Amino acid sequence: MADAAQPIVLDDLTAPRLTDFQRRALDYAQAHTVDLGIDRMLDEAVVLAGADDLGGEDGFDHRLAAYVGAIEQDEGMTQLGRRTLRARVVRLLRNRLSLVDLLKRYPEIESIPIEKPIIVVGMPRSGTTHLVNLIAADPRRRSLPYWESQEPMPLPGHGPGPDGLDARFHQAAEQHNGLRASSPVLAAMHDRFPAAIEEEVELLDLDCAAYVLEWYGRVPGWRDFYLGLDQEHHYGFMRKVLQALTFLRGPRTWVLKSPQHSEQLGPLLATFPDATVAFTHRDPVAVVQSTITMMAYSDRLRRHSIEPQWLLEYWTDRVERLLRACVRDRDLVPADRRVDVGFHQLNGNELPLLEQVYERAGTELTAEARERFQGYLDDNPRGKHGRIRYDLPGHFGVTAAELRSRFEFYFDAFDVRVEDATA
Repeated sequence: MADAAQPIVLDDLTAPRLTDFQRRALDYAQAHTVDLGIDRMLDEAVVLAGADDLGGEDGFDHRLAAYVGAIEQDEGMTQLGRRTLRARVVRLLRNRLSLVDLLKRYPEIESIPIEKPIIVVGMPRSGTTHLVNLIAADPRRRSLPYWESQEPMPLPGHGPGPDGLDARFHQAAEQHNGLRASSPVLAAMHDRFPAAIEEEVELLDLDCAAYVLEWYGRVPGWRDFYLGLDQEHHYGFMRKVLQALTFLRGPRTWVLKSPQHSEQLGPLLATFPDATVAFTHRDPVAVVQSTITMMAYSDRLRRHSIEPQWLLEYWTDRVERLLRACVRDRDLVPADRRVDVGFHQLNGNELPLLEQVYERAGTELTAEARERFQGYLDDNPRGKHGRIRYDLPGHFGVTAAELRSRFEFYFDAFDVRVEDATA
C-alpha cells in the first residue's frame, strides 16, 4: 500500500516508463492477435454456461453487434486492451446465458420486490464510491460487491469453498493482485478490491445498454448508440438482474450507485419509483482531472499512445453532458426523497448525512448500523492508498480556471465548492 503521507507524483503520465512486467505483458499480447468474432465468442460462452438461450427477442443481437463494432473501430488499442475487452464480452454473454436459464427455471424471481432502494447518483470521482461503500456497511442493505458484479451468475456447480467464500471471490482476488502488479498506482485512484461495492450498470452491460464501454476505449460511436436507446426498457432489465441476485443471496433492500444515472433519472425513477436518491456534488475540475488522469494511467497498457488532448476533450464533454442532464432532471426525484451531498462533507464526519438519508428513506438508523458506519470510516480515511498530485497544465495543457468556465451552470444550480486543482 502506498504511503498516504507522501503524494504520488506521476511524472511519466503522458510518456510512460513501463516496468519489465508491463513490457512483457504487452509484448506477449501483441504477438497474439485477438479475434473479436461474435459467433466464436458466443460459442465459448455457451460452453461455459451450459445454456444457449440469450433471450434476445428485444434486439439484443443488434446491440451486441454495435458493442463489438465499437471496439473494432478503435484502432489505437493494443492487443492487450483488445484481449481484456474480448474476455469482457465473453463474460457478459456467459452471464446473460446463465441469467436467462435461471429465470426459466425459477419464474417466480420476477415477482421479487426491490423495495425502497437508496441510490447514490453523482459524477465519477465525486465520492459516490465512498458513500455507497459506507451505506453498504449496514447489514440490512443488499449491495453489489466487485466480485459479484463481474460474475453475477455463478457457474453450474460452483458455490462457497471450504473457507465459506464464493469461488468468484477468489477469482476476483487473483485478478486484483494481478492488476496491482501491472498498474500499482490504480489503488490510489480507484481500488477495485473484491469486496468493494461496484456499480450496478455493470449488470446493465449484460444487455449491451450501458455507458460502461466508454471507460475502456475510444468509442464515441458507442456513446451515441447508447444515448439513443430506450433506457426505461433496459433499466427494467437491470431490475430483473437485481431480482435474480436477491433470489440467489438476499436481503432485498438495495443500495445502488452510478454516475450514469445522472443522465437517466427518468428511467431510474420509472424503474425504482420509491427510491431515495443521494446526489453527490464536486467541483467539476476535480472530477475531470481525476477521471482523465486515471484514464491516462490505465492507457499505458491498453493503448499505443496516451493522447492527453483527446482524453481532456472527450471527458470534459462527457462530464458536462452528465451534469446538464442532472440539473435538468433532478426535480424528477421528489424533494422529500432526495439529499444533496457536497464532496467537502465526506470528510470522516458523515453520520449527520446518513441520518438525513435514512430519514428520507423511512428507515431506522439503528445503533448497530451507526457502529458499522463508524467502523468503515475509521478503516477507510481519505487518501488511504496515497494521494495523486495532479498537474492539469503540465499533463493536459489547460488551467483549472479555463476548465471550470465550462461548468458555471452547475455552480449556479448546486452548492459546490471550488477545490485546489493539485490536490
